[in-house]
Amino acid sequence: MARGLPSTASLARFCQKLNRLKPLEESSMETSLRRCLSTLDLTLLGVGGMVGSGLYVLTGTVAKDMAGPAVLLSFLVAAVASLLAALCYAEFGARVPRTGSAYLFTYVSMGEIWAFLIGWNVLLEYLIGGAAVARAWSGYLDAIFNHSIRNFTESHMGVWQMPFLAHYPDFLAAGILLVASAFVSCGARVSSWLNHTFSAISMIVILLIIILGFILARPHNWSAEEGGFAPFGFSGILAGTATCFYAFVGFDVIAASSEEAKNPRWAVPMAIAISLGLAAGAYILVSTVLTLMVPWHSLDPDSALADAFYRRGYSWAGFIVAVGSICAMNTVLLSNLFSLPRIVYAMAADGLFFQMFARVHPRTQVPVVGILVFGVLMALLALLLDLEALVQFLSIGTLLAYTFVATSIIVLRFQKVSPPSSPCLASPGHTAKKYDSFSDHIQLVGGTQNSMSEPGQLRPALKPFLGFLNGCRPGTAVAWALGILVASAISLACVLVFGNSDLHLPRWGYVLLLVVSGSVFLFSLLVLGAHQQQKQQDTFQIPLVPLTPALSILLNICLMLKLSYLTWLRFIFWLLVGLVVYFGYGVWHSKENQREPLELTTAHYVVFPSSSLEETVQAVQPAGQAAVQESACAE
Repeated sequence: MARGLPSTASLARFCQKLNRLKPLEESSMETSLRRCLSTLDLTLLGVGGMVGSGLYVLTGTVAKDMAGPAVLLSFLVAAVASLLAALCYAEFGARVPRTGSAYLFTYVSMGEIWAFLIGWNVLLEYLIGGAAVARAWSGYLDAIFNHSIRNFTESHMGVWQMPFLAHYPDFLAAGILLVASAFVSCGARVSSWLNHTFSAISMIVILLIIILGFILARPHNWSAEEGGFAPFGFSGILAGTATCFYAFVGFDVIAASSEEAKNPRWAVPMAIAISLGLAAGAYILVSTVLTLMVPWHSLDPDSALADAFYRRGYSWAGFIVAVGSICAMNTVLLSNLFSLPRIVYAMAADGLFFQMFARVHPRTQVPVVGILVFGVLMALLALLLDLEALVQFLSIGTLLAYTFVATSIIVLRFQKVSPPSSPCLASPGHTAKKYDSFSDHIQLVGGTQNSMSEPGQLRPALKPFLGFLNGCRPGTAVAWALGILVASAISLACVLVFGNSDLHLPRWGYVLLLVVSGSVFLFSLLVLGAHQQQKQQDTFQIPLVPLTPALSILLNICLMLKLSYLTWLRFIFWLLVGLVVYFGYGVWHSKENQREPLELTTAHYVVFPSSSLEETVQAVQPAGQAAVQESACAE
């Protein structure tokens, strides 16, 4: 081998380092943050993250250009599709009550480098999303005053005509972000109180809109004379669903806040379910009354609700709509500024991001450095950049995070449950790692009677029928089936999205590809379903695994494939920047680097004092056999 080149063994160790997992500390509730958020707090955070400017803008746009009055079905299907992803977040948030959301969930199940890339994409998602909402907030307020703010700024600052820059600096959007960052840095209770206030006003306004809208409803607007209920057909409903799906992406703020919840195992799943139900109800009912008040083809997409009330002679209701929209956008801003620093804090606490962002203020117990730094960055984006071209970039990061979380649920369900460490072998806070060289001996001596029910093994009732899978090592068939599931989901999504249009396939070729990829997808699902899963009695678990997360994976991939190629190019560039940060800093400062020598030392302590294989096995057997542990410790 040439001098200076790394050996095969060192490359293998480095690749293992990239895929190392963060220990799953399910029972630990210790945190440097303050656990002060109730179920109501988490629910209103989720509602605030979902019911924002989309309610006042998205409903009119989808109704006029995509689905007509059937926009309510688009929102209904989008809510069900979002529920698939929300259930995955609910199980992880209840089982791993730590801040970090999709980043953390990927870290404990998929590996370090994948977790970093997910966190890196979520970081940009929150930055651009918060800046875009701030500019929408500024534009809506400016429209109330007949665009006097914009005219004043352009007359004194001029109009910019440069690529990627806005036409004028939006000082109002930057100012609201700085003010919101200051409030969020005062602590979780202050943020929660502000969110309660704005959410309450927003929900009261939505309730008034729904009641007044039903009073002014004209069923004739859904008649065939006006184009019917679904003028664009089933394809229009599906196109509207793809757009409406992004109205529900704010629920992950609940999972990101689980480390500050008083009772996360119960509060997180409950808050996600309630907030998603409230948001879906608001979107469906508002879109219903909107298309009943005025014909769908005459809607103003920019201010549909205010214009509808104005045309029905209730111009005063336009002021109520303006107040509700501003309060709703304030809750989205608070949601973004609340979640983003906590994702960064989780990455910094694990050593994958710069350590300064892991500092928690001793009085407010929030990551104040991350709040202020990223609040200023978000304000600069809103001040200077043209965000319209970047808004679609938000979608791909969100959908990728949903895909990894759904995949992580399947991985976690079929993982073998790690037994408790012997108290005489491991120090508190560190779980002794099991090495493959001893696992077979452990099962032979002490665990044979329990092996039938271990996760990742074939169900006993199916062994006579699936004997070809019985010869695989525990977890091997599951790993292959999961890989095939994801690959077949990608191929099936490509056929569904591009088969009839871009690929120009003949009818028989399209059907053949659809049948083959669909059959492989279903077969991999059946193989996964034939194996044992973990059963947790004290925490929430998704029903119908692996079907529920598999459908979420398929849906997310379909939606990602509908994005433009420019969005994919920007996404690839951002991933490359993230890899530079990871390989330049994260991989060398990861806290798992400190954990590995401890585990290696523990392993040597277990091996060398034993004079026989039986004593070695007894020393590392599960803690349930107390008498054996005590004798091992005494020796």
